[in-house]
Amino acid sequence: MHNLNFAVIFAKKRRAIFHMSKVSILGLKLPTDPRWVNLAAISLQDILTDHAYCEQKAASSAISLIQRNPERTRMVEELAPIVTEEWGHFRQVLAEMKKRGLSLGKQRKDDYVNALMDNRVKGGSAEDSFLDALLIFALIEARSCERFRLLSEGLEDEYMREFYRKFMISEAGHYRLFIDLANEYFPEDKVRDRWQEWLKMEAEILQNIEVRGDRMH
Repeated sequence: MHNLNFAVIFAKKRRAIFHMSKVSILGLKLPTDPRWVNLAAISLQDILTDHAYCEQKAASSAISLIQRNPERTRMVEELAPIVTEEWGHFRQVLAEMKKRGLSLGKQRKDDYVNALMDNRVKGGSAEDSFLDALLIFALIEARSCERFRLLSEGLEDEYMREFYRKFMISEAGHYRLFIDLANEYFPEDKVRDRWQEWLKMEAEILQNIEVRGDRMH
């Protein structure tokens, strides 16, 4: 019995270490509460609804960033296909909901994203605001990637695990793109320092918001 208990504890620790290593690769300071994926599985309609709106907002945010910074040629060229991709993701989620006989619910307040936005630099230069925008987008993509990975590993439905694995891969690429764009327009040491500040703020935000299974974040 003692050997069995030790094996169970060891397996749990190994999974936790593996989870932490994935979080470290993304740069995140705090892993998602492991209860989240179990809560998310309770209502597939709720999580798919929130996911759909996240994809819609990602497309809209990329468009807004282009509109505010049309002179930044590389950014415009890199984000134009992202807009198409994110909108395609929105349509994919809608199609999945229709296939399952589910309807798109109402858009809900995103406490996580709103808290990130509240921590943007205030009273600074336009350049500082632009850097914060890029890093906030990178952070949202990184956290989404981590959440999609949890769904791809934790859901019982094999089809939905593969469904979210594909989204995980996509979000990882978006996260890297926003970091690369920040390094394109700003000194790497400035990007690195501000990124570390954002990672700390994000971890604090995550610790202070309710763990909910009807939210992607």
